[in-house]
Amino acid sequence: MTRWLAEYAWLPDHAEPTPDVLIETDDGRITGVTPLTAGSRPPAGVEVLTDAVRLPGLTLPGLANAHSHAFHRALRGRTHGGRGDFWTWRDVMYTVAGRLDPDSYLALARAVYAEMALAGITCVGEFHYLHHGPGGKPYDDPNAMGAALVEAAAHAGIRLTLLDTAYLTATVDGQPLVGPQRRFGDGDALRWAQRVDAFTPDNAHARVGAAIHSVRAVPADQLATVAGWADRRGVPLHVHLSEQPAENDACRAVHGCSPTRLLADRGVLGRHTTAVHATHPTSADVTLLGDSGTGICLCPTTERDLADGIGPARRMAEAGSPLSLGSDSHAVVDLFEEARAVELDERLRTRKRGHFTADELFTAATAAGHAALGWGDAGRLSVGDRADLVTVRLDGARTAGVPPVGAFFAASAADVTQVVVDGRVVVRDGRHLTVDVPTELRAAIAEVTS
Repeated sequence: MTRWLAEYAWLPDHAEPTPDVLIETDDGRITGVTPLTAGSRPPAGVEVLTDAVRLPGLTLPGLANAHSHAFHRALRGRTHGGRGDFWTWRDVMYTVAGRLDPDSYLALARAVYAEMALAGITCVGEFHYLHHGPGGKPYDDPNAMGAALVEAAAHAGIRLTLLDTAYLTATVDGQPLVGPQRRFGDGDALRWAQRVDAFTPDNAHARVGAAIHSVRAVPADQLATVAGWADRRGVPLHVHLSEQPAENDACRAVHGCSPTRLLADRGVLGRHTTAVHATHPTSADVTLLGDSGTGICLCPTTERDLADGIGPARRMAEAGSPLSLGSDSHAVVDLFEEARAVELDERLRTRKRGHFTADELFTAATAAGHAALGWGDAGRLSVGDRADLVTVRLDGARTAGVPPVGAFFAASAADVTQVVVDGRVVVRDGRHLTVDVPTELRAAIAEVTS
């Protein structure tokens, strides 16, 4: 058993952090959570605290990054200076995708996931569509690229939900994949399912889920095949949705309806489904998503970097869609920034303040994100849940004088001092214990961009 004494801890069903909380963990699980207020301190309190590891600052449950494309991290700082839009950025992204192999992807993803650990992220959902070799030729192991991501997460010390992604066509009207896109495709949804069925990682830190890249990439008559595969296995299903107005326009031209309506009619929406972005839904779309309990993963730093727009986050939440967060293209890896951007972007969109409470932002970054990735036993500091502890300093330049409840409006990833994942310390004093993150990032990125 390990005892941790948190100066402040954000407990479930509390609108703000609680001071002086003793957290006990054993075998990767939380076994006790005791606020040590003057009235409840046990007579043997001094003895109990003698061997407790002090956690100065604010301790949170692990943060969940519900949407990641690990190889996009190589684009940071390389696509920001010129004009263009999502589609011109995508061309640059394809160039990097064309250069990766299982070894270079392992090296890059290991460093990226370790960067996430430094930011307090204990679980990531990898939206994985870079499946095959150049020209679309399968590797001897057709899941070699997915296996590299599983291994990378193990090295970095975080959990992974590998959202194996069906990516079959280039456009809504079914144009074939070309160039680097051919590495993404399996031919059809049945062959996609056969490949994913053959991948059963035995690592306790990794699980396999499913994803539909978008209505551009999976023909309408094959959407149900992917959704049915996920439903039969009881795993999460994610999908890019209405990220761009052009996607909406193309779907209406081909199918006579919005992407959301198409997904609803094909049985894709539901409580185990997460729609990523949902930046340009209609009012009817918002109702469809909310009524079905479909989650929404917002990625504000990527959505603004690519000039995608600002989605109606408050309306979607009120309609019944749980909100989670992702760093997507990794223009920034900082769940604190993603969380406060949900509120601040809503202010820009509406020109009003005060749309989300601190507790709502905290939940989106923690419990809701883990639930969206299929880890319902994580994201809360409660007995029986996974022993994920993320401690944020409250005495740094950004957080000094800030009340603990204000952390999601003040702190950054750089303020994370310690990270415990499943009871094991991964980050201490702001340093990853096994990965030299800056050195490995430089080397891995140079290999695929030089």
